[in-house]
Amino acid sequence: METIVEHCPASPVPNPMLPAPWRIESVRKELADTFTLTLTPADGGLGMLFATGQFNMLYVFGIGEVPISISGNPSETGNLVHTTRAVGVVTRAMGKLKMGDMIGIRGPYGTAWPLAASTGRDIVIVAGGIGLAPLRGAVGQLLERRNEFGRVAILYGARTPEDILYGRELKKWSSRLDVEVHVTVDHATGRWRGCVGVVTQLIGRASFDSKEATAFVCGPEIMMRYTAQELQGRGVKPDQIHVSMERNMKCATGFCGHCQFGPEFVCKDGPVFRYDRVKPLLNIREL
Repeated sequence: METIVEHCPASPVPNPMLPAPWRIESVRKELADTFTLTLTPADGGLGMLFATGQFNMLYVFGIGEVPISISGNPSETGNLVHTTRAVGVVTRAMGKLKMGDMIGIRGPYGTAWPLAASTGRDIVIVAGGIGLAPLRGAVGQLLERRNEFGRVAILYGARTPEDILYGRELKKWSSRLDVEVHVTVDHATGRWRGCVGVVTQLIGRASFDSKEATAFVCGPEIMMRYTAQELQGRGVKPDQIHVSMERNMKCATGFCGHCQFGPEFVCKDGPVFRYDRVKPLLNIREL
């Protein structure tokens, strides 16, 4: 039986700081400031082995590089999928690239969502804003191997209806009888008739056995902190809550120390952490 991959080697190139060229196969605009790149190896190779939750360093030639989580499914070999928001010099330049353009890739790096260790358990996925992107691949694997897990709940929050990421996929997931999907927005606009409020309020609506549940959480740090508190209030154990911390990564190899988070390095020890490991750090202001 095929197993869920959770541990992949870093980039096979001799120099881990040297990006490999990949070609942009397609560019899809998700939101006004958010886009998805689908990439293929420029040398026609077999692609990249990775696990859901890991990230790559994406390099725009002549501009610079940024860490971006992989949004694709590891079973869909040959392509890389990255969804990002244009918020800085590099990502704004990335947003101007077109099909056929080249981009540099280093990776994959970091830890993954513990899917294999969670088989047989209920899965609660909580995402805020673009935090759904690092979880998209995990959702894909969960649905492919649906019979290996208990109940699956996907809880997603966005600022407005216009900011909902992967809207078509959320509708597709919610159409399944074996997945529970709840979506909320902070502020309703237009014809929105769905839930209004912060994403944490959805936790009380979800059906799962807290003693047998594992949670994957990604979004702004304040959202993850309150989500973890709410999950613990439902009875989920802190060591069964996993969060993705994507802060201040620069080199992805632990050399520069820029992403040091207390005793941890986000690029090497994360970005996916067990909540009980980082809980004390999240409560320290300005760390």
